[in-house]
Amino acid sequence: MSESDLDRTYTALCQALGDVGQERSELLLAMVALGLMARSDQPEEVLALVARSRESCLRE
Repeated sequence: MSESDLDRTYTALCQALGDVGQERSELLLAMVALGLMARSDQPEEVLALVARSRESCLRE
């Protein structure tokens, strides 16, 4: 994904989060994550990303 594509998709995600509001933002993120995971044919990469994200959240 190019930097432009990444910016465009991140902006769309931020807009969607704002649209659904704080109460439903976790649901939206879970739905997006599950949708992207279902499209991946490399479960080890998904598992590694989950682990890195978890560790990052625990450090903050």
